[in-house]
Amino acid sequence: MPGTLAEAATRTGETTCFPIRSLSARELDRPLIVLSNRGPLEHHLDETGTLRAVRGQGGVITALSAVAERARVHWIAAAITETDHRIASGELSRPHRSPQEKLSLQLVSLKPEVYDNYYNRFSNSFLWFLQHGIEHSKPRTTALEYAWRAGYVPANQAMARATLRAACRLETSPVVMLHDYHLYLVARYLRPLLPHAVIQHFVHIPWPGPDTWDQLAAGTRASILASLLANDIVGLHTRRDVRNFLDTAQALVPGAVVDRAASAIRYDGRTTRVHAYPISVDVPKLRREVTSAEVRSYAKNLASVQGERTIVRVDRLDPSKNIVRGFEAFDLLLQRRPELRGKVRFLCFLVPSRTSISVYRQYEHQTLEAARSLNRRYGTSGWSPVQVFHENNYYQALAAMQLYDVLLVNPVADGMNLVSKEGPIVNERDGVLVLSRTAGSYEQLAEGALGVNPRDVMQTLRTLEAALDMPCAERQRRANLLKCAVEQEDLSFWLDSQLADIDEILRLRPESRP
Repeated sequence: MPGTLAEAATRTGETTCFPIRSLSARELDRPLIVLSNRGPLEHHLDETGTLRAVRGQGGVITALSAVAERARVHWIAAAITETDHRIASGELSRPHRSPQEKLSLQLVSLKPEVYDNYYNRFSNSFLWFLQHGIEHSKPRTTALEYAWRAGYVPANQAMARATLRAACRLETSPVVMLHDYHLYLVARYLRPLLPHAVIQHFVHIPWPGPDTWDQLAAGTRASILASLLANDIVGLHTRRDVRNFLDTAQALVPGAVVDRAASAIRYDGRTTRVHAYPISVDVPKLRREVTSAEVRSYAKNLASVQGERTIVRVDRLDPSKNIVRGFEAFDLLLQRRPELRGKVRFLCFLVPSRTSISVYRQYEHQTLEAARSLNRRYGTSGWSPVQVFHENNYYQALAAMQLYDVLLVNPVADGMNLVSKEGPIVNERDGVLVLSRTAGSYEQLAEGALGVNPRDVMQTLRTLEAALDMPCAERQRRANLLKCAVEQEDLSFWLDSQLADIDEILRLRPESRP
C-alpha cells in the first residue's frame, strides 16, 4: 500500500456533540471510535461571531448518532466548513463538554487539494459510480491515479493517524467502526498498530461483483481489498452484497480462502466475517416527529397542492436515484390515461447534492428541465402535473410522505434507501410503495411493495398505473406488511446485530491496552 502514516500531515481538534435520544438495546462495554467522512455537526460563526453547530444531514449520520446510546463514542470526521478547520487547527477554542455527554467529535483538517482529490475526484466521481453500476465519463487513468495518490491515500492516512492518537489515550483496546467508501484504506493502516482492537467497516453503498472491481487498476484494487480484509467484520446492507463481496475476494485476492457457509474470509493470517446488516429507521422517533408542530404545519400547506391522487418522491439529486426515468414513466402515464390529467399530481422533494461535482450539476439541470417539460406539455391554468420542491427540508419531506397515495422509489442501485422505510411508517393513506428491485431495501420490503426494473420505463409506467388503480383492501394489506417489516427490523435491530457480533469477537480477544 502506498505511503506511510508518518507521511500523513493532519491537524485535529475536539468539540462537543449534541445529546442523543434514548434507544433501549444492547450496550457496548469497550471504548468506541467511529469514523466517517462527514460528522454529526458542522460549525459556523454567526454574524455576532458566536460559534454555532448545525446537525449533519443524511440517514448515515442519523443512524450513527444512535450508537452513542450504547457506549461513550469518540467520532472522527473530516472538517467540512471553514469554522471546522479553525477548530481542528486549535485557532478556535472548543466548546465546553459536560462529563455527562457520551459523544465527542474530533475533526481532521485536510489540505484543500487533498480533500478535493479524495472526496470529489476519487470517492464521488469514481467509486460511487463504479459501485452503483452507472456509466458516465470515467476520469482519465492518469487523473484517477493522481486522485488516488494525492487524495484518497493521504486522506485515509490522516484519518488513521487521528484514530491512533485517540486510541493511545484509552485504557483498553477500542472497538473501531469505519463507515463507507471514503475510508477503505484505514483498517490496513490501523491493524498492525492496534492488534487487539475490534475493527469493523460498514459499506453503505452497493457492493458489486468481481467483474466491476476488475475495472480498477490492479494496485488500487489490491490495496482496497487487502485493507478491507484487515477488518474483523465487513458489514454490508444485503445478502446480495455479501455474496458479491465473497465472490470478489475469491476471484481477485490471491491467497484468500472463502468459507461461504460461515460467510467469512481467511487472509493474511486472520479471519474477516462478512455479514449483512440492513440499516433502518428509528420508528418511535419518526412517529414523534410527524406529530410535531413543524411537520403538521408543512402537512397543512402541502394539502393545498395535493391532487385527487398524489405521487410523491423524496431523493437527493443524484444520478443513481433515476429521477428522470421516473418523469418519463409519469409522462407516458398521462399519455396513456388522459382522464388522470388534472387529477393526479406528482410532488417531488429533491435535495441538492454534491454540487461541486460537474456530473451532479448536469444531472440536476437535466432533472429540473424534465419537470418543466412535463408542466409545459400538460399543465393548464389551474393544474400542473409536477411540483418540485428543490431544497433540503427534512420535515417538509416527512409531511409529504404522510400524504402520498403512491411513493416512487426507483433508483438504478441503492445500498438501502431509507425513504422506502420512512414512507410506510408515517403514511396515513395506505399508500403504495413502488420500489426498485435493485434497492437494498427490496430484500426486506418485497412482499408489500410493487417491484420494478428501474431501467424499464414502460414497466415503471404500468406499475404506477397499477398502484393508482389498486383496490382499497389490497392497498391496506400491503401497507400493513410494509409497516410490520420496518418495525421488526428497525434501527435498533441494525445496531444490535452488529454489536452482538462485536461482543462475540471481544469474548475471544484479550482486553489489553492499545
